Amino acid sequence: MKIAALYDIHGNLPALEAVLNELEEIEPDLVVLGGDIVSGPFPRQTLERLQQLDLRVRAIRGNGDREAVLAFDGLPLPSHMSEEGQAATNWVGRQLEQIQRDYLASLPESLTLPLEEQGEIFFCHATPHNDEDIFTPLTSQERLDTLFANTAHPIVICGHTHMQFERQTGNTRIINAGSVGMPYAESPGAYWLLLTPEGHEFRQTEYDLEAAAQQVRESGYPQAQDFANENILKIPTATEAAEFFEQLAASR
Repeated sequence: MKIAALYDIHGNLPALEAVLNELEEIEPDLVVLGGDIVSGPFPRQTLERLQQLDLRVRAIRGNGDREAVLAFDGLPLPSHMSEEGQAATNWVGRQLEQIQRDYLASLPESLTLPLEEQGEIFFCHATPHNDEDIFTPLTSQERLDTLFANTAHPIVICGHTHMQFERQTGNTRIINAGSVGMPYAESPGAYWLLLTPEGHEFRQTEYDLEAAAQQVRESGYPQAQDFANENILKIPTATEAAEFFEQLAASR
């Protein structure tokens, strides 16, 4: 069984299209969407594209999807969000149709699947306990052990911090799938994870960055210019992002 884990698409439709084109050759048995599907420049179109797939798809909810539902419903957004973040999330909520809102609201927080020789695999957005916990390659082992306390699964697949890496806590291997739409890495592209009975493979899919950036600029997204320049054309490295996230986690 081959599983393609696509995390943190963030409404980046051009990046998603590139990955889906590559999946046509790989022919996975299952696509797992790891949350934060819509929070970006093409929320409605991204969901429409995913619903057109002939592939078998399972999805879990990320914090961005949860917040988009709040915005659709006209409810207050988390107080820790910046004004810019709230404006962008409210815009995303206004783009969604009722059926899309209901789909996002119905998504589970986690998913457990067997993968033959690798055993049981647990998919979550951030950690098994919530969809906002932050950890990175720089997180102390003590804090990592605390975040994954009482986790009995041999393999946990997560995202949320948008960088590909592996960690170990007890008998649990933790694999971050990276981000399709807003990656932190050495070079731009769409990042995702391929799981097979033999193991896992960190994948990077290239796409037309200039064309994608122009599409984003024309999307009407409140942070379109920043998204195009800082998440498509040029992206933070994993080291830069990890240092930022560790400071953020320490301040909470």
